[in-house]
Amino acid sequence: MNSFGTHFRVSIFGESHGPQLGVVLDGVPAGLPLCEEDFLEDIARRAPGAPGTTPRKESDLPHLLSGVYEGHTTGAPLTIVFDNANTRSGDYSQFAAQPRPGHADYTANAKFDGFQDPRGGGHFSGRLTIGIVAAGVVAKKIAAAARFSARVISIGGCTEPERWPELLAAVQQEGDSLGGIVECRVEGLRPGLGEPFWDSVEALVSHAVFSIPGVRGIEFGDGFAASAMKGSEHNDTFTAEGPAKNGAGGVNGGITNGAPLVFRVAFKPTSTIRKEQLTYNFTSGRQESLCAKGRHDACFCLRCPVIVEAMAAIVTADLLLR
Repeated sequence: MNSFGTHFRVSIFGESHGPQLGVVLDGVPAGLPLCEEDFLEDIARRAPGAPGTTPRKESDLPHLLSGVYEGHTTGAPLTIVFDNANTRSGDYSQFAAQPRPGHADYTANAKFDGFQDPRGGGHFSGRLTIGIVAAGVVAKKIAAAARFSARVISIGGCTEPERWPELLAAVQQEGDSLGGIVECRVEGLRPGLGEPFWDSVEALVSHAVFSIPGVRGIEFGDGFAASAMKGSEHNDTFTAEGPAKNGAGGVNGGITNGAPLVFRVAFKPTSTIRKEQLTYNFTSGRQESLCAKGRHDACFCLRCPVIVEAMAAIVTADLLLR
């Protein structure tokens, strides 16, 4: 549904072009210092403006509606909302009859019998990740001993950052888009977090990360490359300080081993593109060309490191509170 977590529970709400959207956090410990300014740094990391990102800009100022009193959390559910002001809903009217290839237009229509909000992707939009980033800020306060960092390591298959502006300019000229890969590291996790099988650290992180719109894959440590290794190459040798290397990405048997949690997330190219594509037209009853309107990222992966970080923090906070 729209909630995740057990002891630290995150519930998102809203639509891309609705008046407001946000998040409700249950299980936040009382006494954490918290104010609107605490959110601004991570929110700015998600904001558009860099080459290859959408021209849609919102103020994204957080409003704390409940769960905070005199600068500290109260232990009651914490509600954080954001206003939507810079919307152009008319750009999306064409998608009611012609679902965008690769987007949720078709499946949303099938699931909700046509009653879904189609503007800007509605509840399926990446716009809702603003609430995830806000939840991550609170989660990082709960997991204060851990250090979270994420960065883009590849765009369109290219791992050379000095070439990315050229690739982005070319794909925008074509009216097309690119995907990318984000790597995340969480340092300072004590050994012993996580459970075998269903609530393994990898299972919980994967569940959270795959809730980010546009994720297509995740790997931990050596990841898929481990399938081509020998055991002697992949295995982590233990020392008095813990693993000597980190082929497992900080997890053995679903439980943290004290080494940094390391994982990489693959993001697909942006679905909505100006380049002509074929799709089914429900009004005419036949397949027709579609040139999508609207303001969209040429590579939305560029704005995702802080979102991936937030998901890792949400999982970590939930595990620490168990």
